[in-house]
Amino acid sequence: MNLSDLRPPAGQKRAKRRVGRGMGSGRGKTAGRGSKGQRAISGFSLMRGFEGGQMPLHRRLPKRGFTNIFRKEYAVVNVGRLEKLEGDAFDPNRLAELGVVKKLRDGLKVLGSGELTRKISVAAHVFSKSALEKIQAAGGKAEVIGSGAK
Repeated sequence: MNLSDLRPPAGQKRAKRRVGRGMGSGRGKTAGRGSKGQRAISGFSLMRGFEGGQMPLHRRLPKRGFTNIFRKEYAVVNVGRLEKLEGDAFDPNRLAELGVVKKLRDGLKVLGSGELTRKISVAAHVFSKSALEKIQAAGGKAEVIGSGAK
């Protein structure tokens, strides 16, 4: 067997439908578009979600809620996760190297889930109240970096 013998399974590939190629082809003249009407005209394009003039679903449904354009999305890490990592000083770059944080987005936020038994130093953009308490209770240091943080 060689590469020139390879063929896809029977019935997998279908020939492209050639329309508008004469009356003998069965798809000549109007090329499968019927006669007259909006869809038969050249250059016709249909709006996504068009329902034949009926009010489209995306316009029938009510608009709800609010999107805050100033929302900040933080990369999140828990105190319990920091406990398991080697080293005693952590900042966003160090956590990215270790693979704990994949995308920093608007900064790093440390949350208080889990236990902390050793002294660590953490630099992050935002700390939750419980995370701050746990780090300080273990004798560690929590440093806020950047502005706009509490």
